[in-house]
Amino acid sequence: AKLTNLRMMENIHLAAEDEDDLYTGYNDFNPTFDSEVANLPSTYAMSDAGAARPMTAVRAAGYSSSLARGSTFDPLGQSKGPAPPLEAKNEDTPEEKIKILEKKVNDLIEESCMAQANGDLQLALEKAKEAGRKERALVRQREQTGTADHITLDLTYSVLFNLANQYANNDMNTEALNTYQVIVKNKMFNNAGRLKVNMANIYFKQKNYPKAIKFYRMALDQISNAHTEMRIKIMQNIGVAFIRMGQYSDAITSLEHIMSESPNIKTGFNLILCYYAIGDREKMKKSFQKLICVPLGIDEEDKYIPDDPHTNLVIEAIKNDQLHQMERERKALAEKYIMTSAKLIAPAIETSFAAGFDWCVDMVKSSQYVELANDLEINKAITYLRQKDFNQAVETLKMFEKKDSRVKSAAATNLSFLYFLEKDFDQADRYADLAMNADRYNPAALINKGNTVFVKQDYEKAAEFYKEALRNDSSCTEALYNLGLTHKRLGRLEEALDSFIKLHAILRNSAQVMYQLASLNIPYSNPHQAIEWLMQLISVTPTDPWVLAKLGELYDSEGDKSQAFQYYYESFRYFPSNISVIEWLGAYYIDTQFCEKAIQYFERATLIQPNQVVWQLMVASCYRRSGNYQKALETYKDIHRKFPDNAECLRFLVRLCTDMGLKEVQEYATKLKKVEKMKEIREQRVKSGRENSARGRREGSASSDSGQSSHGASAKGERLSVTLRSLPGSNEPYEASSQGEIDASYVDPLGPQIERPKTAAKKRTDEDEFEDEELGDDLLPE
Repeated sequence: AKLTNLRMMENIHLAAEDEDDLYTGYNDFNPTFDSEVANLPSTYAMSDAGAARPMTAVRAAGYSSSLARGSTFDPLGQSKGPAPPLEAKNEDTPEEKIKILEKKVNDLIEESCMAQANGDLQLALEKAKEAGRKERALVRQREQTGTADHITLDLTYSVLFNLANQYANNDMNTEALNTYQVIVKNKMFNNAGRLKVNMANIYFKQKNYPKAIKFYRMALDQISNAHTEMRIKIMQNIGVAFIRMGQYSDAITSLEHIMSESPNIKTGFNLILCYYAIGDREKMKKSFQKLICVPLGIDEEDKYIPDDPHTNLVIEAIKNDQLHQMERERKALAEKYIMTSAKLIAPAIETSFAAGFDWCVDMVKSSQYVELANDLEINKAITYLRQKDFNQAVETLKMFEKKDSRVKSAAATNLSFLYFLEKDFDQADRYADLAMNADRYNPAALINKGNTVFVKQDYEKAAEFYKEALRNDSSCTEALYNLGLTHKRLGRLEEALDSFIKLHAILRNSAQVMYQLASLNIPYSNPHQAIEWLMQLISVTPTDPWVLAKLGELYDSEGDKSQAFQYYYESFRYFPSNISVIEWLGAYYIDTQFCEKAIQYFERATLIQPNQVVWQLMVASCYRRSGNYQKALETYKDIHRKFPDNAECLRFLVRLCTDMGLKEVQEYATKLKKVEKMKEIREQRVKSGRENSARGRREGSASSDSGQSSHGASAKGERLSVTLRSLPGSNEPYEASSQGEIDASYVDPLGPQIERPKTAAKKRTDEDEFEDEELGDDLLPE
C-alpha cells in the first residue's frame, strides 16, 4: 500500500505560480493500474491530445481551459451537423394502402356533412355515394390481404347512415328506406333498431300513416326506459299520426300519457284539438287547465333587473344573449298556443262564446300567464266584430280605459279604428288621442290620428303624424303608404313617388303600391314607365279588369291600337259590363270595317243602359253599314216606337224608306218636320231667354235677381244645346249622353279590390285612394 501511494505521489506535482493550467497533472496516470480501461472502446475515453481516456469527474465534461488544443464547448454535439433523415415509409405496402383508403372514406363523409350544412344537398348525396364506393373497395382490399377480421364496423355504419340521410334529404325515399333496411337487418350494428324512427319519419312524410305508426312502435320497443326524452318524442309522433288519420281516441291515449309523464306545450295543444274534434266540453276545460300549468323551464324576468350597481355589467351582458332569446321565443310560442286554444274552445265549452271567453280569462288570470288575460279580452271584442256586433265590441274595448297604459293604448287604438270605419271621425279622433296619451310610441295610434286629420283635409298635419309613426317604427308600411298619399294630395309628386318606391322595396307584390306608382308617372307624361308598373301589377292581379282597361287606354294614347285592343278585350272578358270598354271595342271594329262584330258590343250596352238611345242607334247604324238594310230598318222602327221624338232616328228612317221605295217615307218625313220645327221653337226660346237675361243685368240691381235666374236658365239651355245635336221635346230622352251621365248610371257590382284607374264605368272619389289603418296585430291577431 505504501508502495502504491508513493508511486501515485510521483505522478502528482504542485502547480507553480507561473503555470496557467491549474489542473495539469490530473490527466496523467499509470497504465499498469488501468488494464480494464485500456480495453474500453475509444468512444468512452478522451485525453488531452485526443487519446482515449475514461469519462471521469476529475474535470468538467467537455470543458478545457486550454483553447489552443482545438476543443470547443459543445455538450450537445451540434458541431457534427444535422441528424440523418428518417427512413421513408413504403406506401406500396397493403397496410399503408388500407390506411390511406380509410382516411379518404372519412374525409368524404365529412365533406358530405359539410355540403348538407351549406344547403348543397345534391353535392352531399354525391359525396355520400362516393364514400360508399370507397368503403366497399376498402372491404374488398382487406379480404384480399387476409385482414378481414380488422374491418371497421363503425366506418361501414357511418357510410350507410350518412347515405340514407342524404337520400332522404333529396326526397329519394325508396332508396333511403332500402339503405336504412340494410343497417337495421345487420345484427352486428349495435342499437341499429333506433333507426326505425327515421324510417317511420319517411313513411309519415309519404302520408303512409299506418306504416309510420308501426315503425314508431317498433322503435319504441327497442329503446329502454332510461331514454325517457326519446320515448316521449316518439309517442308525440304516434299521436300526431293518429290525428292525421282522424283516429282521435287513439291519439288522445298517447297524448294523455305524455301529459302525465312529461307535459309540454305542443302536446297539450294537440290534446285540446282532439277533444275539440270529438266535442268533449269537460275534457276541453281540463286540457286547457293542464296546458296553462305546463312549466316552461325559464327563469323569471326579475333576474334581468339589477339589484345593485355592481351587477349592471353582468345584466347588460346577458339581457340579450342567446339563452334569453331562446327563453323569449319559448314563452311567445306558449302564449300563442294558449291564445289559439282559448279562441278555439271559448264558443264550444259554454252556451255562448262570451261565457266561454270569460271562463278562459278567469283560468288564465290564476296561472303564470296573467298578462294574457287582457289580450283574451281584446280577442273577445274581435269576435264580436266578426259577428257584426259592433256595439258589444265597443263596450268590451271601453272596459280597458282604466287599465294599464299598454292595454289601454291597444284598446283605444282599436276603438279609434272602429269609429273611423263607421265614419264617426270625432270619436275616432278622441280615441286616437287617448291611445297616444297612453303610449306616444304606438305607431298604430299615430296612424289613426293621422287618418282623422287626413279626412279633415289638413294634409300637412297628417303628414307629421305619419312621419312620427315612421320614426317610432321604420317598418310601418301603413304609415309609409298614407304618407305617400298625403304627398300626392299636396301635389308633391316627387316625394310621393319616393315614398311608394321605398314601400315597393318592402312590399314587392302589393297591388296598391304598384298602381300608385303607375298613377304617379302619368302626370309626369311618362306613359312608358306607367305601362311598366301596370304590367307588373297584372302579373300580381292578372284578372283585374280595371287595370287591363287602363293599360288599353295608355296604349291607345300611344297610338298602339293592336295592344290597346288586346287589353281592352281582356278587360271585357273579365268584366263585360264596363261601358267605356264596350264603347271602345265597338268603335274599334267600326274603324276596322268589321261592323258585324261591333253589333254584339252595342247590344250589350243597350242591355246595361236601356234608356240611352245612343246604343240602339249604333246597333242600327252597324246593320246599315254592313249592308243589312232590312234589319237596320226594323231596328230604327223599334227605336222610333220607344223614342218617337228622336230626330236622328227619323232622318235614317226617311233615308232608308226612300232608298228601299217604301210607302212609309211620307209619314216619317212629316214627323221629322214636326220634330225639327219644335226644335227651332225651343232654340228661339233659349235665345230669347239669354237676351232677356243680358238686358236684365244691364238694367241694374232692381232686376238683378231675375236676371241671374234667367242667366242660369240660359246657361243650362246653352249647355244642353252643346251636348245634344237636336233638342227633343220635354218628355223626350236624350239622344246621346255625356261621359259623366253614362258614368253616373253605372255601379260596379263587384266593388274595387284595389285603387283602380278612373274609368268611364265608375267614377272614383278621393276617398277611394286613401287606405285606412289596417287591422294590425292589436285588432286582429293571427
